[in-house]
Amino acid sequence: METEVLRLTKALIEKASITPEDMGCQTLMAEYLRPLGFHIEMMAFEDTLNMWARKGKEGPLLCFAGHTDVVPPGPLDKWHSPPFKATEKGGYLFGRGAADMKGSLAAMLVAVKAFVEKHTNHQGSIAFLITSDEEGPFINGTTRVIDTLEARNEKITWCVVGEPSSTEQLGDVVKNGRRGSLTGHLYVKGIQGHVAYPHLAKNPIHLAAPALAELAATEWDRGNASFPPTSFQVSNINGGTGAGNVIPGELAVQFNFRFSTEVTDQGLIERVTATLDRHGLDYDLSWTFNGQPFLTDSGELVAATTAAIKEVCGYDTQLSTAGGTSDGRFIAPTGAQVVELGPVNASIHKINEHVRIADLEKLAATYEAIMEKLLC
Repeated sequence: METEVLRLTKALIEKASITPEDMGCQTLMAEYLRPLGFHIEMMAFEDTLNMWARKGKEGPLLCFAGHTDVVPPGPLDKWHSPPFKATEKGGYLFGRGAADMKGSLAAMLVAVKAFVEKHTNHQGSIAFLITSDEEGPFINGTTRVIDTLEARNEKITWCVVGEPSSTEQLGDVVKNGRRGSLTGHLYVKGIQGHVAYPHLAKNPIHLAAPALAELAATEWDRGNASFPPTSFQVSNINGGTGAGNVIPGELAVQFNFRFSTEVTDQGLIERVTATLDRHGLDYDLSWTFNGQPFLTDSGELVAATTAAIKEVCGYDTQLSTAGGTSDGRFIAPTGAQVVELGPVNASIHKINEHVRIADLEKLAATYEAIMEKLLC
């Protein structure tokens, strides 16, 4: 017999909501929540649809946050079943978004319904903050909703983000923070010329290589008890005309920092600039700031989450700040306690993305147990 959480996960997967499209996912969620007493606000900013749904007016406020958008499926012929047709096979549910993060959204809905039906007079309020812009440029999604909430002094106390945090089994890892992210866009200027006459040209690749090697070898910090050391990675590099006998006139390099709380974005910018200047490069450099590091190292939410996992899954969880960024980076600066808890992440963004069907039930039970511990 198909459970409610499995039915909802399938319904969400079969809406091909490739970022920033929502394709009716939030409408489905709103229709589920409205009969439970939730007030629904749809917030459309440019190409992005967001939903703020709240039940109750008093604090404390527990918010479930997530996204309906998914990454493109890639080559369709590589999937063993259509990516937007939810398919059960061997105890798993396959489809784009199964793990990241439509399974989490379905589990949140089922958990909240079970909780409010059992506890009609629960303390505080419950909310959903849902966007269709998490996998995209993150300009018109959660950050814009938070701006709206802040402008009217509507504060989130605790936030559970449904990102797929688990590694081997459901709940074995909870993300209680994330590193900051800073991207540099470097353009090194040279003089184009014939490779046979290098004295008449200026090769920006040769000029930039020692500086890039120094940046790659630099120890930016040593991390701390909650964060690994800051890392520098070149992600894209391009120079040349395509011809084998032409020295390029410009080199474009993109690099990224994932940084800990031991450094600041401004400090990283200053150190990079000093290195490039020391090597005498003629360059332009611009930056894209993707988010500050955040950490919820203690408090009611961490305690409730770890206890709920122990109660439902039967084992202790590990707190971690590893991995990429999430929309938690927009919520934490408001003062909210933030954790990320969701399915096993081994297949996210891959061909044949999947989630263990039994984990959907456990995840819903875990979310419900968190509410029991915070709002009862």
